[in-house]
Amino acid sequence: MKLVLKSLAVFALAISVSNCGDKKETDAMGNTVEETTETTPAQPETTADPLLAKGQELFEGKGTCATCHKADAKTVGPAIKDIAKAYKEKNASIASFINGEGEPLVDPSQYEIMKANFVITKAMSEEDRKALETYMMSIE
Repeated sequence: MKLVLKSLAVFALAISVSNCGDKKETDAMGNTVEETTETTPAQPETTADPLLAKGQELFEGKGTCATCHKADAKTVGPAIKDIAKAYKEKNASIASFINGEGEPLVDPSQYEIMKANFVITKAMSEEDRKALETYMMSIE
């Protein structure tokens, strides 16, 4: 008898474990309905492109860009998506601008604040500035 009860317990455990993670429900008609969840990333996937990943890392860290710029909202500085849009429309280079070689295209009234950060961005390598540009241009 104990052997039968142990076997049933193991069988029940095996069934419950094999169904673990299944998210199936039934609708009013008794049909099985699978639950799905959709997510849309707010920012681009950076793992496939090392330049993009490096740009994001610089933007959020060493470059201090994230202090004044957010992806889709104006804070101290314009939103990244607005910056990217303006530079795409004008076929201009963010990398050149943050190297102090260009006029502000988005919000000239904030130029003096941004200019103070050129000490940081000019000290970056050309590759780092290009990585920042790649990351910023990927935000939509």
